[in-house]
Amino acid sequence: MSAHHCTVVDIAEGKLDPAAALDFVSDPAFGGITLFVGRVRDFNVGRDVTGISYDMFVPLALNGFADIAARAEHDFGGKLKLYIGHAKGRLGLGDLAMVVAAGTPHRDEAFRACRQVVEAVKHTSPIWKQEHYIDGDSIWSEGCSLCEHTDSAHAQHDHA
Repeated sequence: MSAHHCTVVDIAEGKLDPAAALDFVSDPAFGGITLFVGRVRDFNVGRDVTGISYDMFVPLALNGFADIAARAEHDFGGKLKLYIGHAKGRLGLGDLAMVVAAGTPHRDEAFRACRQVVEAVKHTSPIWKQEHYIDGDSIWSEGCSLCEHTDSAHAQHDHA
């Protein structure tokens, strides 16, 4: 019963739809459904952000998403539905960048599958991210290189 849907939405043509993700992973046998929605925030790595541009070669990104879904299906067994969606193009503050949903018979595996997929997309997908700052500057990064600095900053702050 494993199934997955992977999509890239060009922001010039539409937006990611969390309701579509929930619909896809819903099943009468599933008591656990999780949804992750990643949005563009206004501050990162000590700088005020005005937006983000995501670029990718869509067929390669979709192949990578399918591999990520296949790995989750292997790790979590037969009863799993996954939805993986990512935006492409110039996003403004609050716009949806990523939507991941997981449906399973039980909540624990739904949480774990969703988290595993989100982290794999962020850390392994061939997606290039350009952050735009309030001072007019911008920085390109590949994958999650900017978020590693943020994670370290949060860890240091949490232990202060």
